Amino acid sequence: MSEKVAEGFTWRRAKDGALQVFHHGRLASTLRGAKAAALWEELADAELQAAQQLLARITGNYKRGSEGLAGAHPRNR
Repeated sequence: MSEKVAEGFTWRRAKDGALQVFHHGRLASTLRGAKAAALWEELADAELQAAQQLLARITGNYKRGSEGLAGAHPRNR
């Protein structure tokens, strides 16, 4: 297994090829097959900040609180 860190996220590849994504030490997502291989390649080439954003999107761990409502604000229309 190999493990990498990007701010709040860690990820590692298991012996069976699955990609496990952890957020602050807790398992957030497990990817297998072609999706795991594709994400592993993207993460290998990504800068840490880009990896952070990519993992946030994969796990659904983004747009917290009022960020989801910001699109409805008059200044953002």
